[in-house]
Amino acid sequence: MASRKILVTGAAGFLGSHLCDALLAEGNEVVGVDNLCTGSLANLEHLKTESKFAFEQLDICTPFDLGKVDFVFNFASPASPIDYMKLGIETLMVGSAGTMNSLEVAKKYGAGYLHASTSECYGDPEVHPQVESYWGNVNPIGPRSVYDEAKRFSEAAVTAYNRYHKVNTHLVRIFNTYGPRLQANDGRVISNFMMQALRGVPLTIYGDGSQTRSFCYVSDLIAGIVKLSKSDEHLPTNIGNPVEFTMLECAKEVLALVGSKSELTFMPLPQDDPKQRKPDITKAKTLLGWEPKVPLREGLAKSLEYFKECVKAEDRV
Repeated sequence: MASRKILVTGAAGFLGSHLCDALLAEGNEVVGVDNLCTGSLANLEHLKTESKFAFEQLDICTPFDLGKVDFVFNFASPASPIDYMKLGIETLMVGSAGTMNSLEVAKKYGAGYLHASTSECYGDPEVHPQVESYWGNVNPIGPRSVYDEAKRFSEAAVTAYNRYHKVNTHLVRIFNTYGPRLQANDGRVISNFMMQALRGVPLTIYGDGSQTRSFCYVSDLIAGIVKLSKSDEHLPTNIGNPVEFTMLECAKEVLALVGSKSELTFMPLPQDDPKQRKPDITKAKTLLGWEPKVPLREGLAKSLEYFKECVKAEDRV
């Protein structure tokens, strides 16, 4: 495939930065944008001397145009509960105005478009595992609603631009993902457990630890997303790892890897916290020939050095 010019919003975030790496590795020219409200330039530091990469600090909630591009990946949004509950209005704005503005760029230049949606569209699901045809069980006014409903609006907007303006759109519903560059203190399961285990403090378990998540290593997720962007599929597609773990099982995996003697401490389950989360990836397997390859133990081992550096960086402050 010939080199393309690709716009990545949310480029300084965990997933956005890994996506930039993958697109550059294919020989593409990449323009990354981010307003840095949750992203970090440290995630892009290794690209400073990359001639095919350019970065612009801007807020996509304001209309923007950086010139002709061949494809837009929209990854801009706070993504951890700590961030989106603190930045609720900003999360709603980037999921609405930000999505519409980035869609306008794709429409103007006849570019392809892929939107990073989320398993949170399924809410606290009553269907298990979650299949793309499930409409979800979402509280539209709960504390998580600023994120859930922003992403659900985005899906409606992306679908509308495909339906009314014939933009070549794609929708990925991302399930729990982890790996290097995940924010160290963002309240998500893997980062919480890894940092706590490395510090030797108790691992925080919400509820009784029986609720489940399915953890996908970042390289697997990005590979699936790139494949989806090259497909003819316009409807939502789950990308995630269908191997399901309880929170207690995940905590034990982390403790075993780190060799930590940390104990477990139990806290009340947050409101609307999903009790189960597991993707049905039949569509991704059939349509894209994709499935994850990295098991949790291996992925945690690949992430360990990064989290050790995060602990050292905090200790230096």
